[in-house]
Amino acid sequence: MKFRAAVCALNFFAGCKHNMSTLKIDDITLTFGGLAALSTVNMEIKPGLITSIIGPNGAGKTSLLNCISGFYHPTSGEITYDKNRLTHSSPHQVTKLGIARAFQNLELFSGMTVLDNLMLARHQKLRYNVLQAFLFYGKASREESKNRQYVEEVIDFMELEPYRKQTVGNLSYGIQKRVEVARALTLAPKLLLLDEPMAGMNIEEKEDMVRFIIDIQKERDATVILVEHDLGVVMDISDQIYVLDFGELIGSGTPEEVVKIPKVIEAYIGEE
Repeated sequence: MKFRAAVCALNFFAGCKHNMSTLKIDDITLTFGGLAALSTVNMEIKPGLITSIIGPNGAGKTSLLNCISGFYHPTSGEITYDKNRLTHSSPHQVTKLGIARAFQNLELFSGMTVLDNLMLARHQKLRYNVLQAFLFYGKASREESKNRQYVEEVIDFMELEPYRKQTVGNLSYGIQKRVEVARALTLAPKLLLLDEPMAGMNIEEKEDMVRFIIDIQKERDATVILVEHDLGVVMDISDQIYVLDFGELIGSGTPEEVVKIPKVIEAYIGEE
């Protein structure tokens, strides 16, 4: 990271340390009709680490993130975070607890600029009433200024300054993926869910994204849950790994431990 960006990262995360909380997934089952997308899955996502969830296509990885973030409600089982039950929470309620998500399929407004997309995402943090917003005076003005400053720091941290005024739909796919992560980061998450943030990227773009993920974890003490198909990346940056196959958990542990599990080798890694 360049010196200016490194200084920005330190300033951006100064005073932003969070109390660490564990995410617990207990016997989660998710069914659609007669099809089980997840079957009695148990995980304990330890705070402050990068935890990767891997598995073949259709293994249930995105379904699990949907359950954590409130887009799906499990058929049975419990999800708890910081003593809060997420099992039947809405996405809005989950976000308020400090959980943010970057989606596999971009959830950006392609006709708006990078800056406007991030300001819109940050809108949830605004604290003023309708009258104050209408007059744009006093508290409303101060809140807008404060949130604009935060968004500008995120832009600098994610090295999006050259693109801040550009329309998102005109940017390369790799930069759009970076904007998607920045959008989640504007919510100052304690727990960041990343659903294939490197999909479709070239090697250089992947290296940049890996660097950003590590910096987010270390500089902000954020817990990161990463769903990713690139095993090289997963093995390099993960502290712990969970492996799903057909909705079932077939292995977990450190990268060194996971690659030795016979079921994982058979289902996903394969023999050399």
